[in-house]
Amino acid sequence: MSITASQVKELREKTGAGMMDCKKALTETGGDMEAAVDWLRAKGIAKADKKSGRTAAEGLIGIAADGARAVVVEVNSETDFVARNDEFQKLVSGVADVALGTDGELASVKSAVYPATGKSVEETITDAVATIGENLNLRRTAMLSVEQGIVANYIHNSVADGLGKLGVIVALKSTGDASALESLGKQIAMHVAASNPLAVTSADVDAEVAERERSIFMEQARESGKPENIVEKMVEGRMRKFFEEVALVSQSFVMNPDQTVAEALKEAEGKAGAPVEVAGFVRFQLGEGVEKEESDFAAEVAAAAQG
Repeated sequence: MSITASQVKELREKTGAGMMDCKKALTETGGDMEAAVDWLRAKGIAKADKKSGRTAAEGLIGIAADGARAVVVEVNSETDFVARNDEFQKLVSGVADVALGTDGELASVKSAVYPATGKSVEETITDAVATIGENLNLRRTAMLSVEQGIVANYIHNSVADGLGKLGVIVALKSTGDASALESLGKQIAMHVAASNPLAVTSADVDAEVAERERSIFMEQARESGKPENIVEKMVEGRMRKFFEEVALVSQSFVMNPDQTVAEALKEAEGKAGAPVEVAGFVRFQLGEGVEKEESDFAAEVAAAAQG
């Protein structure tokens, strides 16, 4: 049967798939619109499987917050172009909203129901591959909550509300004024984005990380040829400096470098009307730790011309 341009247009609007794919789907299903949608969905899932081996290191960080609770998610795509796509941005925001209703664990978020589709988050992302046309991946999630206080958030260089390439959530434990805490929390979240601390306090720094630094400092100090007791003092001094640089509360506060974050917290207690403690923070920078594939563009073009 003859497939009309209006049928192709309707199917394209329903699914977001390409024009040629829509025409082929309608041809294969004899013009049956619903069957054509199913055909495209099946084709989309096949695409997802085919693309699953390709590196997805672009995308967006999404944050959803609700006073004393906030969640941050990273959804990856293959190209930055897709990250600017309205449909992809809506998907990431939706995933963050769903994550806020879970315990924040990756497995829980993946299996949670995505309201707009009635399917799981994982299935919804897989289906989105068909219309967006790239491998997509919910890479990681994290949640912070406090019984008393607030969880503030900050998105650096946001592309839309709650979406960007770097996101931070900071939990402040306090019985103080909520608006004062929110303002302070936002500043500390901005500090975390800029300074990238490893932990809240020096005691929270991962023991293996600290030991590795100590070994490096020990090796460097021994090369000086000084006595072992002097070497030990040199190492202790360097470790104190290391902890000052990587522990949040001992870092110089970016909003006022003349004071540490701990001093800024103490000063803020006056406005808040109660003691304030940083209960935790999470900093997600897009693609960190993902090894991106390097490609030879000229070789790709040549291969495409031959194929």
